[in-house]
Amino acid sequence: MDAKVLRRQKIRYRIRKNIAGSNQKPRLSVFRSNNDIYVQLIDDNNGKTLAAASTKDKDITAQKGTKIEKSKLVGATIARKASELGISTAVFDRSGYLYHGRVKAVADGAREGGLQF
Repeated sequence: MDAKVLRRQKIRYRIRKNIAGSNQKPRLSVFRSNNDIYVQLIDDNNGKTLAAASTKDKDITAQKGTKIEKSKLVGATIARKASELGISTAVFDRSGYLYHGRVKAVADGAREGGLQF
């Protein structure tokens, strides 16, 4: 494996040691690929994904803009889905990525959508 991937994996495990999501306060997990960004609300107690959103969703793909702007839309979408499920708070899991750029944009979009970390 690539050294960068291994480094991120170690950071990811370190973060996951300290945070876990429940049914009332799920974990907002972020995965960032080169082109897209994916987020999930995860209940770790039952091992279930409660809601998910990504830049591959039809309404977000139709939008024009930079990857950061689309990431903010993904954050707003996951916040809307969470409020439909009656969830107002979550634990943010940056998955070993720096809290910067697209990851930060997702967090900002989710906060503006009414989700609290």
